[in-house]
Amino acid sequence: MPTRATTIFAAAVLICLIPVAGLAIQPYSQDFESLFADDSYALGADGWLVWGNVSTAEGTYLYSYGPFEAPNAGVGGTPDAFCAIAVGEGGPPQGSQVLVVYSDYQNSDHFFGNLIESNVYREQIIGPADIGTTWVFNFDAKLGNLEGSSTALAFIKTVDPVDGTLSNFITVDMTSTPITWSSYSLSIAIDPSLEGHLLQIGFLNTATNFEGSGIFYDNIDFHLGDPVRVDQATWGRVKSLYR
Repeated sequence: MPTRATTIFAAAVLICLIPVAGLAIQPYSQDFESLFADDSYALGADGWLVWGNVSTAEGTYLYSYGPFEAPNAGVGGTPDAFCAIAVGEGGPPQGSQVLVVYSDYQNSDHFFGNLIESNVYREQIIGPADIGTTWVFNFDAKLGNLEGSSTALAFIKTVDPVDGTLSNFITVDMTSTPITWSSYSLSIAIDPSLEGHLLQIGFLNTATNFEGSGIFYDNIDFHLGDPVRVDQATWGRVKSLYR
């Protein structure tokens, strides 16, 4: 049985990265037009990672696996796993190429009715200079082939690298996103307890029995927002035993 891998920080070249002096967290934007759709390593090379969590149909946790570099699945007949660059699904604001996120259909636990939570995300480390800042995660999305009992979320997570628990899990439900492109936004304020934690932005879905789970995403923009005074902020926390 796969065991949980040690949490790692993936250092990668960020497309459209705009350095902010003194900050460990860096902005990121991506419209996927500059990535080569026929390159199976295109998403991984852009810093995207994947992580899987598996539980029973009743919700009992079984195991986790990852992180791995995100595949551009479907290229050259590769079986679908986690994510791919899709062509021809965008409107004028999205362009030709977009990101599609779906279940890890290579996981055979789909056969047994277990729930496969598939995470596709980018990760950075929160530094001392980030305390008191607010970060905003904007993106466009539209419904793909999500069906049956499958669900989907977009998220900002912070993860304690010591024990892997979630210190923040800020989400927007993508399960009922419309079939036309819409815009979404999440934000997080960084408080002193988050120094050294991993900050992740990304998307997940939970599916079983090989049901459809695809959502399309584009025009991703993660940027520094308006400052928040630390002594005036409130910090909502969601703890978890796994990512």
